[in-house]
Amino acid sequence: MLENHDMLSPCPFSKGYRIPAQQAWYLLKGFYAYRLFLSCTLWVVYFSPLAASIIDPALQSLFIYTSAAYSLVALLGWLCIIWRKLSYAVQAQLSIFTDIALVTLLMHASGGVSSGVGALMLVSTAAGGLLVGGRCAVLFAAIASLFVFAEHASLYPADEFKSSDYPHAGMLGIGFFMLAILSYLLAKRTEQTELIASQQQKTIISLEELNQYIIQNMQAGIIIIDQYQAITSHNEASPRLLGISHLPDSLPDLSIALTDAFNAWLKNPNENYVMISTLDQEDLQVHFTSLPTQLALFFMITLEDVALYNQRVQQSKLMSLGQLTANIAHEIRNPLGAISHAGQLLAESPALTAEDTRLTDIIQTHTTRMNLIVEEILQLSRRTDSKRECINLEEWLFVYLRTFESESISYQGKIHLSIELGLRTALFDTGHLTQILNNLCENAIKYGSVKDKKILIQVRNCFDHPCIDVVDYGNGVSEASINHLFEPFFTTSNSGTGLGLYISRELAELNQAKLSYHTLEDEQGCYFRLCLASSELRQVNYE
Repeated sequence: MLENHDMLSPCPFSKGYRIPAQQAWYLLKGFYAYRLFLSCTLWVVYFSPLAASIIDPALQSLFIYTSAAYSLVALLGWLCIIWRKLSYAVQAQLSIFTDIALVTLLMHASGGVSSGVGALMLVSTAAGGLLVGGRCAVLFAAIASLFVFAEHASLYPADEFKSSDYPHAGMLGIGFFMLAILSYLLAKRTEQTELIASQQQKTIISLEELNQYIIQNMQAGIIIIDQYQAITSHNEASPRLLGISHLPDSLPDLSIALTDAFNAWLKNPNENYVMISTLDQEDLQVHFTSLPTQLALFFMITLEDVALYNQRVQQSKLMSLGQLTANIAHEIRNPLGAISHAGQLLAESPALTAEDTRLTDIIQTHTTRMNLIVEEILQLSRRTDSKRECINLEEWLFVYLRTFESESISYQGKIHLSIELGLRTALFDTGHLTQILNNLCENAIKYGSVKDKKILIQVRNCFDHPCIDVVDYGNGVSEASINHLFEPFFTTSNSGTGLGLYISRELAELNQAKLSYHTLEDEQGCYFRLCLASSELRQVNYE
């Protein structure tokens, strides 16, 4: 790529004329190649039968010496270009000046202006416009014209002067100036075109680098394949989402499920979205797109983590739901408070019968339950985004269990903690994790507590993810209720609100985790499993 410091100003009088260094040296090499060719041509002419009709017999020695000098200067100039002993400006100006001077001597040795040798200086003046440019090009044209007139005037004392040659000299001088100006304009135009092309090249390279940076740092995986299903390129997120270290060379070697989905899409392009599971049981949403080009047909496969997608949906849903429920809860709390206060006043009346007192107790019980529901609904409106951090589960859970048991005497000695050796750390919002475990442990103690068995909090790795199981040995949940377990306001208890598990699952998905219900296979009981995101597998924080 050409930078500003690679631009040359060959002529000190041409401040606005700059050509790229590489192009300038290339042009100078071309001019010296011409000089070497011309020097060889001069020797061929001298030893050919044409020499008698071209060279003045009285000036053969001048022709020989000038030709030798021209060959020597051309050879030395070529060596200077290779070794870069002189700067470009000095070498370009010296080459043009010596060319004009030596061609003038050759013209004199060949019979003057009428010989036509002076036309060789047209090449020199044109080179001045291309190599040097600006005022220097006009200066060299003026020097060439003066040399031509001086050579013609030198013939006056020798009685060889012909006044008819003056128009030839004048036309030759005009040609020098016109050719110098035209070559300068051509070089200027070429320079501008080169600069525009260079700027466009820089822009294209910058855009390409920017596109590559954006693609490589996308959270979604991008895989490009050709029509033979060979993988041509991919970004860094692709192997990470697929749970592998690197991608193979072809799509069938990568995933049979992904290959089948791609072939099905080729048959039915309208079905361009599909869900697949990776080796570590992560769900990915896959999107197929065709990328036709002039030379070949390519396809783009986009992989998106469903957990990340659900997290975004949950954030948006909780925000909207929170605003709605806050307004509803506010409208409910005011009349609910009035009913509760009226019931308390009514219960204090000494004229109430026992049956009326029971009715006031029912009022207080249900207003308390309604107030609890309102409090839990208001938690949705106050929900903040997940602020995940790296948690050492063993240390954190020991502290959590001590804190949980200290909150109530009925909790003490009811829970046993078991942690698998070599457990990795996890990414989770500690406040959200505390709220989820509080709800699961309280439900286990309330509904699944058995006299001879403790509630078990078991932590182990499942598919390279740390999972927390809250196990109880009660009767569990009926099969009819399992499908509705995480729905809002669904409860099997007369005193429950039906929001605890719903909020726990929402918080889990907000942290890219999964909360699920399972039954024990070998004995009576059930457990809730919370699978967390491992900090070692998820190096990128998606929040």
